[in-house]
Amino acid sequence: MTGIGSVPAPTHPANEFLAYEAECRSVLGPLLTGVLDMAESAGWSRRTAASTLMFLAAQHVSTASEGSGG
Repeated sequence: MTGIGSVPAPTHPANEFLAYEAECRSVLGPLLTGVLDMAESAGWSRRTAASTLMFLAAQHVSTASEGSGG
């Protein structure tokens, strides 16, 4: 996929959970907005695209958990 950009590395360690999570949201938020904008421009409903991304994210986490044995 082109035009999305890169994701910068975190500046907070993972054990600083609240700062780490907030930073992740601030980094990924604009990227997600870009993906939703692209989907909407292509003719997809923004709500459907957002719902699909939530489903795919949950599926990815579930699959990753199964692969790690827990």
